[in-house]
Amino acid sequence: MNQLTSLEPLVDETRRGQIVRRLRELIVKGSVEPGQKLTETQLAEKLGVSRAPLREAIRELVESGLVESIPYKGLFVRNVTRRDLEELYSLRTALEQFAFRECWENRTETAKQDLIRRHDALIEEIANGKDPQRAIELELVLHSWCYELSGHKLLLKSWEQMKPNLQFYFILHQKAHNRCGPLREAHDIYVKSAIGDDLDAMLGHLHDHMRQGLQRTLKDVDFE
Repeated sequence: MNQLTSLEPLVDETRRGQIVRRLRELIVKGSVEPGQKLTETQLAEKLGVSRAPLREAIRELVESGLVESIPYKGLFVRNVTRRDLEELYSLRTALEQFAFRECWENRTETAKQDLIRRHDALIEEIANGKDPQRAIELELVLHSWCYELSGHKLLLKSWEQMKPNLQFYFILHQKAHNRCGPLREAHDIYVKSAIGDDLDAMLGHLHDHMRQGLQRTLKDVDFE
């Protein structure tokens, strides 16, 4: 029996992944707006794909929270309320502070260098300025560091569940400021504190970092 047949599903999965990435890209670039209705026919025509992998991609986007499926009405790009952002920030702050408490004693030199590399990759993508979605992904990779290093399985699972909501927030934030990713210096203090010796300073910076991000977003994003 040809064992390579076990690789066949990867082709379909990759195709679906390409469609998911393209749809996310359309949202990031403003081609589709929060609250906008989507139809399979229009999307299939716009993307040049068949309906089967498109439906799989849409299902993934619905599960991640970027697209809403409303019975008898159809598919819509997710909208966001002020309360949504406030809840997301408060929970994210609490989880990330907990992650740093858990990972603090696990910060080897190798781990610290890993964080620096993640930061460098984000800075490089910001400077490149060509792929807003990639900048979002790299910002999430940077923030994933403390969760991964914590060794706390439930905490990491909670972070993975939160990431799609954070991704949508980053999309709104980028569009509001018309830029690719955060400011070049946005995570300098974050990284310096994360590899430093003062846990209380790290926790304090996290609180301020998150609060300032929320205030800027609430100021610049239009809510219906």
